[in-house]
Amino acid sequence: MLESQRERVPLNDGGELDTALAFLSFARSCVLKKVNGLDDDQLRRRLVVSDTTLLGLVQHLTDAERYWFGYTLAGDLRYADVDFDMVVAPERSADRVIADYRSAIAESDAHIRAAEGLDVRTARPVNDEPRTLRWVLAHLTSETVRHAGHADILRELVDGVTGR
Repeated sequence: MLESQRERVPLNDGGELDTALAFLSFARSCVLKKVNGLDDDQLRRRLVVSDTTLLGLVQHLTDAERYWFGYTLAGDLRYADVDFDMVVAPERSADRVIADYRSAIAESDAHIRAAEGLDVRTARPVNDEPRTLRWVLAHLTSETVRHAGHADILRELVDGVTGR
């Protein structure tokens, strides 16, 4: 099948942080590409047994960005109790959910840039012990990539569009 949304993987290899950020940015871009051009019904359409929808994935990843980079890395208490829910309230517009994801990405990138290297420890513990920014980047990249794969499948089911 023709991959209509194909994008090259990053070739950044200028250092550990440069490479890590390039792949996280690539994964985020893939998620945003999957929701681009769809209407509200398509974004909220439930195509699998679980409550997973394209819009729900974006809402979930917004919470993940804010929890892992905002709360865990930077200690921002506003994001201590995000719920990671994939069910988007009917009154929340798709535009608002997507804009919130873009905003969360910008906030996360600011926290990453403010850190003094990949060995910086998190402000909040993970399983009772601080982790490094390196660990948080790897964790959130794997989470985003996993959900980008879900989004690939859902988008193909919605309208046949494929590609990373």
